[in-house]
Amino acid sequence: MIKDKELKDWEASGVYINSNKGNGLKIFAKEVGISSASSDKTLLLLHGFPESSFSYHLVLNGLLKHFERIVLFDFPGYGFSDKPIKGYSYSLLEQADIALEVWKHFGIVGGHLLAHDMGNSVATELVAREVEKSLPNTFSDGFKSYTFTNGSVVLELADLRIMQKLLLTKLGKYLAKISTKWIFRHQVRSAHGDSPLDEKEIKRLWDMTTYNKGKRVTYLTIKYIFDRRKYEAKRWLPALKNTEIPVHICWGDKDEVAKVEIAYYLKEKVCPNAQLTIMKGVGHFGQLGLPSIWLDSVLSFYHG
Repeated sequence: MIKDKELKDWEASGVYINSNKGNGLKIFAKEVGISSASSDKTLLLLHGFPESSFSYHLVLNGLLKHFERIVLFDFPGYGFSDKPIKGYSYSLLEQADIALEVWKHFGIVGGHLLAHDMGNSVATELVAREVEKSLPNTFSDGFKSYTFTNGSVVLELADLRIMQKLLLTKLGKYLAKISTKWIFRHQVRSAHGDSPLDEKEIKRLWDMTTYNKGKRVTYLTIKYIFDRRKYEAKRWLPALKNTEIPVHICWGDKDEVAKVEIAYYLKEKVCPNAQLTIMKGVGHFGQLGLPSIWLDSVLSFYHG
């Protein structure tokens, strides 16, 4: 049961969408701003692991000063959305399908895409579909830009935490059940790095992870790492290399998981035409830890 008033208000201001996936999963989503805004003034947000759309709550108003319409949602297995044990694979390909379903529900035909952590991986699948021209007809305006913030999109350069590695093993199912708030806090702190992060925000991450028996599916949601191993080199990085849509790589340099070396690698080896912004002193969960720096850094790309 959620006791935090801001989390309750967040849910109250959203809607639940019935997905075609997993025998009708309920997906929590929010649309803020002007629903008739053009694609150029529409921002589409994708959250990370172990997070939810609420991870953007400290920067949402700031983003609305530039965009007229913002749509965000909780992926299956996260936040207020359904968290099935069976009937849904949690693959990044299915998560990309969910994103397109949500956007279709709101009548979105295009927009700027901004992603974080696991959301980056979903975003690279969407980039691949854009490059191969397989996006649905309902998304006729397409993507106007891509912004990637701290996430392990080059897996060999990432430094996964111990619990992340263990959840990927045969022990994952059992470890997910016995995980505690203390263990969770330690892993979040370890990943975030030497940068400010309020204890209240860590508790909210835990509350959203454990909501609706969510703790039991963390060994399933993290299996997106397997998709990275499978598709990264042959599908997703080549798509980033070949897209003609503007790309922004916006990275906190204190991240201990998705290290800043990933940002430099993307700029030097994958998409040299991308704009690279390094956020000094910002950790993995930058939009929660140092939201003002994160917001200024992200918006610099759109202002430019």
